[in-house]
Amino acid sequence: MKENELAILEQYEIDVKNTRKVRDAVLCETKQGLFLVKEMRFSEKRLSVLDYLSGHLRMSGCENIDWILKTKEEMLFATSEEGNSYFLKKWFAGRECDVRREKDVLEAVENLTTVHGALLGTDYPVQEVEDLRDTFSRHNKEMKKVRSHMRERVGKSDFELAFLKHFDAMYIYANEALETLRKSNYEELLKKCKESNSCVHGDYNYHNVLMIYGGVATTNFEHIQKNIQVTDLYYFLRKVMEKNHWDPILGDKMLNCYQRHVTLDAEEIKYIAICLAYPEKFWKAANSYHRSRKVWIPAKSLEKLELVIEQTEQKKKFLENIFAFHL
Repeated sequence: MKENELAILEQYEIDVKNTRKVRDAVLCETKQGLFLVKEMRFSEKRLSVLDYLSGHLRMSGCENIDWILKTKEEMLFATSEEGNSYFLKKWFAGRECDVRREKDVLEAVENLTTVHGALLGTDYPVQEVEDLRDTFSRHNKEMKKVRSHMRERVGKSDFELAFLKHFDAMYIYANEALETLRKSNYEELLKKCKESNSCVHGDYNYHNVLMIYGGVATTNFEHIQKNIQVTDLYYFLRKVMEKNHWDPILGDKMLNCYQRHVTLDAEEIKYIAICLAYPEKFWKAANSYHRSRKVWIPAKSLEKLELVIEQTEQKKKFLENIFAFHL
């Protein structure tokens, strides 16, 4: 155990037996159970929101969620000698949801319905999401800006050539998704969201869903926000489908699993389809390129771009088969 880790952990009423590094955190084995130390990369106000909502969730029946342990001084975070802030939260012995195991995926979907039920009616001040119409519009402008930059470059890389080759087709999908969203009842869905004070996890993916003994644990609520709840379902569905080549049978089972517990109306289903139709991964490739130095582009970036392009036709067929949605 490093000295700085020890200094942080000594501020808590726990008996540490062992620690080890995990992704962006330190996992602590203690006599009181497993805990995770993470550096606080957001405001104290945000941490207070997480503390309140974790209590709300647990009182609403979501017992298997991470929650923040207070220090000996009843603080939500501890400060290192260097002045950095860290928080300690309950953790679980388990494995990440395996998106290639149907049982895991469907259990994660069913778990999401429980989380959503508990996140209804939360009147605590939670950040509201940006209007998706504005998000799509901004992303479209950013993609065009990247294209303009690439066109001017001499000696284009394979990544740039591939991006430019497929830009027009992908931009048509992006623009059609935006226009369809503008013509939909999205405004009404947002209104219902505000009236019901509904929140979303905000980052519900297989990394944050742990398969534990006797159930499922939901972790990392740092991106929680006021939003249309099926946004979480769209995001998890997209993540799973990308790993399963847009398998319509599995996708249909996921939607049916969710609807066994939560009734979705036609506009919510259409909203999911629109979100899926938007070429999010193509925009991400453009955004990553824009933020890089553009001098050297990793081979991995080209591989990711080629996979996005390859899966576009699969996604189109998926949208047609499952949602009767045509691009």
